Amino acid sequence: MRMHMIIRRFAGAFVLLSLLLAHFHSQYWLWFTAFVGFNLLQSSLTNFCPLEMMLKKAGVGKDAGDCCEKKQPIG
Repeated sequence: MRMHMIIRRFAGAFVLLSLLLAHFHSQYWLWFTAFVGFNLLQSSLTNFCPLEMMLKKAGVGKDAGDCCEKKQPIG
């Protein structure tokens, strides 16, 4: 699986989880939603993603490569 797909799934899961927590627990969880949104925005502008760095250090998606990586022709 490509790294950008893993990151999108994490972001979507965090947003949905924080919305559920805001609804059932405390509205302060909406700050976490805003943090995820801000991080996605800055990542799109700077191409710096802390989650990608953490996942690479953990060895997740090692074979997947980068979303902008060019594939080498076989043969």
